[in-house]
Amino acid sequence: MKLVIQIPCYNEESSLPVTLQALPEKIAGIDEIEILIINDGSKDRTVEIARQYGIKNFVDMPHNCGLARAFVAGLNKSLSMGADIIVNTDADNQYCADDIEKLVKPILEGEADIVIGSRPVAQIKHFSPLKKLLQKFGSFVMRIISSTDVEDAPSGFRAFSRNAALQLNVFDNYTYTLETIIQAKAKKLEIKCVPVNVNPEMRKSRLFKNMFEYVRRSMFTMLRMFIIYRPFRFFAILAGIFLVIGALIGLRFLWFYIKGSGTGHIQSLILSAILVITGVQIGVIAVVSELLAINRKLLEDIQKRIKLQDLKNF
Repeated sequence: MKLVIQIPCYNEESSLPVTLQALPEKIAGIDEIEILIINDGSKDRTVEIARQYGIKNFVDMPHNCGLARAFVAGLNKSLSMGADIIVNTDADNQYCADDIEKLVKPILEGEADIVIGSRPVAQIKHFSPLKKLLQKFGSFVMRIISSTDVEDAPSGFRAFSRNAALQLNVFDNYTYTLETIIQAKAKKLEIKCVPVNVNPEMRKSRLFKNMFEYVRRSMFTMLRMFIIYRPFRFFAILAGIFLVIGALIGLRFLWFYIKGSGTGHIQSLILSAILVITGVQIGVIAVVSELLAINRKLLEDIQKRIKLQDLKNF
């Protein structure tokens, strides 16, 4: 059983040594552990330092492509290295490396395909009260959208089985954390959360400029992924809203018409007709989007088979 620990890096020369030194050398049930550095366009001595610590596996991005692209490149490289389990952690040493064993255990025992480390958000000292509130609220919204029990949706401390890694696609250029949760549920991959610890902050987050930008982009990502992976539900709900409102306005007109004063409310009839027609059109879009979703699933099955075939040729 081979474990690959992948670490996306962007100018991490100061924190990477601490991160590498903390990584476990042995884990129960794991025969081999390899470290993979994803160099996301670093301009400092990140790669040089990694080599000094004996790291031999690298992915070099052509420029700073962002966390999502680096994550996907890492998954693909890890699979080509023969990984049975892939753990993703950050180069800033924010996650406690001793908890990697907690992440891989549910996969080793066949209980999960993806394991997410749940941080004690309320107890993290370097998180502001606003950030703690938004983290909890975001995870709450994600649980509703994804129909999962994920406790800490933004956590990047995760373990993936080989089967899960073969099936995951990331379309967002910003982050993979939210998108992969919705994908996993849609693809019937089992997700489990385990409590993990965090280390003191070594540097400020580079993922977003401010908290409000993070919230805006996260909400957009959740909505976008919900439309992609739950298209019929999304458009059916939207169609239902138009149809119900249109029907209520139509009933209002009918009430006045029966009472003999329908002439003065003809605008209600027009508005009702517009809303009902719009609702029907959106309903048609719901059906078409479901057909497209079925086609996407077929293409993803083909993609998985191609990946497996490519891996056999390595």
